Amino acid sequence: METLIQPRVLKGFRDYLPEAEIPRALLIEKLTAVFRASGFIPIDTPVLEYAEILLRKSGGETEKQVFRFEDNGGRDVALRFDLTVPFARFVAEHKGELYFPFKRYHIAKVWRGEKPQAGRYREFVQCDFDIVGSDSAAADFEILQLMKTSLDAIGVDTCTIKINHRGIFNRFLDRIGMREQSEEVLRAVDRLAKVGEDEVRSQLEALIQDRVSAAAKAQDILDYIRGGDSFEETLSVMERMAGGPSEGAAEDIGRMRKIRAMMEAAGIEQFFVLDPSITRGLDYYTGIVYETFLDELPELGSVCSGGRYDNLAGLYMKERVPGVGSSIGLDRLLAGLETLGGKTEIKSFLDAEIFCLDEELMPCYQKLAVELRREGIACEVFPDPRKISQQYTVAEKKGIPFGILLEKPEAEKNILTLKDLRTRETFEGITPEKAAEKIRAELPITVRPR
Repeated sequence: METLIQPRVLKGFRDYLPEAEIPRALLIEKLTAVFRASGFIPIDTPVLEYAEILLRKSGGETEKQVFRFEDNGGRDVALRFDLTVPFARFVAEHKGELYFPFKRYHIAKVWRGEKPQAGRYREFVQCDFDIVGSDSAAADFEILQLMKTSLDAIGVDTCTIKINHRGIFNRFLDRIGMREQSEEVLRAVDRLAKVGEDEVRSQLEALIQDRVSAAAKAQDILDYIRGGDSFEETLSVMERMAGGPSEGAAEDIGRMRKIRAMMEAAGIEQFFVLDPSITRGLDYYTGIVYETFLDELPELGSVCSGGRYDNLAGLYMKERVPGVGSSIGLDRLLAGLETLGGKTEIKSFLDAEIFCLDEELMPCYQKLAVELRREGIACEVFPDPRKISQQYTVAEKKGIPFGILLEKPEAEKNILTLKDLRTRETFEGITPEKAAEKIRAELPITVRPR
């Protein structure tokens, strides 16, 4: 007898049962509607790319996390670790077929070989939305506004979006003579929330070759990222420590003020905090950057992040195509919502189950199903003439709120019996149209997620 293979999945990967996949599918539907309402359109790219495409600008930390291997043709390939770098390649490869500004959204799986933990897996879904071909403050603001609108649409109303500007930070590093170590500084600062100020100070001092000035420069960086008590005060600290208007910070400071003015005009400024410690570890960001935290669960980490990456597509084409975008980590966000008690209990998308009481009536059952669907009722026919108690059990496990019973005398009169499976209330001798009306009236909108 052949030995059976134990069914199992790799560490950091997981299957999704319907009760887990349905909430994710509903979130994706809601987000898709928000993106389309703002003029964004979908694209897709391969899950596998040439390794040099993905890793040329990613940095050593990301390279350690990428799933990379040689395929059967001897090519050095890797699974995409985000959707931004493949998008840059996409823009370069199809620039002649696109129009600019180009607004896209892309909802797909990505892979990172990092240590699995709560809300973080090696395979997960990202939801990206970007604008390329515009270098305006308006494009920056549109992405920020869409982040807030998207989170509102999926029921996240207590969150804080922290923003910063990498250009100003880079000017500050120029002033203290540490621009050449910018990647290492960025990664150290990016760990502030995880490891604390003392550990970041130690890491920064280790980067500075001049041991005499190491402590002072590390303190300057910590003072910079600490900022002030308000948006304007923090922006003033950033401007002063970056060298003031005379050293080129004026344009970047001015852009932040323009974005702030648009936030105030839209009435959403209270959800955004200027935080100089938000730097985003990836070095392709050149302007505004941002991360989003659930107010009631900040330890979960950022659930929506991104920034401006004006030079990213320049890795693959000569023309400069400015871009700005953001990414929602759906699986991490869902894990956070579940922790906060917001788990959706929907187990199916059906409103009613037509039970099979007589196999000879199957044509009548199928006809009834077609009629109910035309009335806007999602329904299915139970395919086998099992005991009615067994059919009830299956319907209840699927969370179907209504059952329909139809026997031969009723079928001849074009009437049926409708049963509320939640309350056991029964409505006998009603027409299909009346049954559809009753179902629509009885089901709250949360039960019918369409």
